[in-house]
Amino acid sequence: MSDTIFLNGMRFYSYHGALPAENDIGQIFIVDVTMKVDLSMAGQSDEVTDTVHYGEVFEEVKAIMEGKPVNLLEHLAERIAKRINSHYNRVMETKVRITKENPPIPGHYDGVGVEIVRENL
Repeated sequence: MSDTIFLNGMRFYSYHGALPAENDIGQIFIVDVTMKVDLSMAGQSDEVTDTVHYGEVFEEVKAIMEGKPVNLLEHLAERIAKRINSHYNRVMETKVRITKENPPIPGHYDGVGVEIVRENL
C-alpha cells in the first residue's frame, strides 16, 4: 500500500538548539510530515472521518514546534512522530523531516536537519 498524506514546508519560528545563540535568537524551522494511510475508504466515501484530518495534524506539529525549547531536532522529530502515531490509528507509518535553513554553522548549504520514520505499532 502506497497511499500517503503529506504536509510539506510547515514553517515555525522557535528557539530550539544546542547552542545558546539558538535559544536566545531563535530561527525558522521547516517541518515535513508524511503519513502512510489507507485512503481507499475516504476515496469512496468522501468523508473526512475516513481519513486523517491534516488540519488537525498541523495543529499537533505546531504545538510541539512552538512549545518548550529542546536541544535536538531528533527529539522534536521523535515527539511529532509519537504524537501522530498515538492520536491517529489510521496512520501506519509517519516520516518527519525537520530542517534548519540558517543554523549558526559557517559554510554554504540549503539547510541541515534530520529525518526519521516510525511505524505505528
